[in-house]
Amino acid sequence: MSTDDSPRPSEADSSEVVETSDVAVQGRRDAVREKAQQVQVQQSRARLVRRAVLITGAVAVVAAVGVAVVWAIGGSANKPQLSPHVDQQDGFVVTSVAGGSAGSAPDALATPTPDAAEPSPAPTSSEAPVAIHVYVDYLSPAAREWQLANSTQLKSWVSDGAATLTYHPVSMLTAKSNGTKYSLRAASAAACVATYAPASFFSFTDDLLSRQPAVDSDGLSDKQLADVALANGNDDPKTLRDCIETEAFTSWVKAATERAVSGIEGGDGLALAGTSMITVNGQAYVGEMTDPAEFSQFVLTTASGKSSKSPSPSASPSGSASPSGSASPSATP
Repeated sequence: MSTDDSPRPSEADSSEVVETSDVAVQGRRDAVREKAQQVQVQQSRARLVRRAVLITGAVAVVAAVGVAVVWAIGGSANKPQLSPHVDQQDGFVVTSVAGGSAGSAPDALATPTPDAAEPSPAPTSSEAPVAIHVYVDYLSPAAREWQLANSTQLKSWVSDGAATLTYHPVSMLTAKSNGTKYSLRAASAAACVATYAPASFFSFTDDLLSRQPAVDSDGLSDKQLADVALANGNDDPKTLRDCIETEAFTSWVKAATERAVSGIEGGDGLALAGTSMITVNGQAYVGEMTDPAEFSQFVLTTASGKSSKSPSPSASPSGSASPSGSASPSATP
């Protein structure tokens, strides 16, 4: 009979082993839990950092936009509103009639001339000079017809002191040049000439109207407008070119056009309702734009005080149009 002499673990020893095992397991669990907590903390920190970066970026963008808006508003507010050297009622009095009709018009747009067999009547310098005001849109065919038909006698009357001649550039046909705003730019160019080269204003107007582009075409560029202005004479070509090519007086032209549409000062209720208008001593001319004899007779009649009362402000010698150029002009009254 064999006897097993190996020692057997006591209950106390077994209990100690179990407790040691439990402690090891618990330790591993605690280590895993601690590791998980560390990972969670790191992830939380990463989220906070990302959130802070996004918030900071958003604030920076908003701040940048705010600065840009303030800069734009401030720059606009600080930018001077340029105005030309206006003589009266947003107009420019002709001081010299040298030159004129300098441009060569296309054959299809030949300059109208009076019948040599029927000389036009004319005012005389012995009478008080008549005040002729011309509201001219440089894209208006009617304005072109009247100017080129009457240029010769206008120069004679001004030279003799029989009339004063004042031009008011307006921009009724701004929307009628394929988006280039030729009407507005040409009026601004005229204001530049009146301001920096007043002696050549009349010849510039004659020249520019003789070169008039078709309605709904692009019209002349700013550089071409400056070239025409310089060709008619000036004392400061750089200043004049800069004024025209930067469109310095377009804001003034818009405002002056609106004022003319609202009412003509001293016009007894008269207002600009078409693409161009001519007044003599405050009365609107509604005759044939291509007939210098008829216009001369109107001047004489008005100067003598025998003309009828001014027509209704709604009557327009050159067709109805708004300052935005939504309506096309007509070539006849």
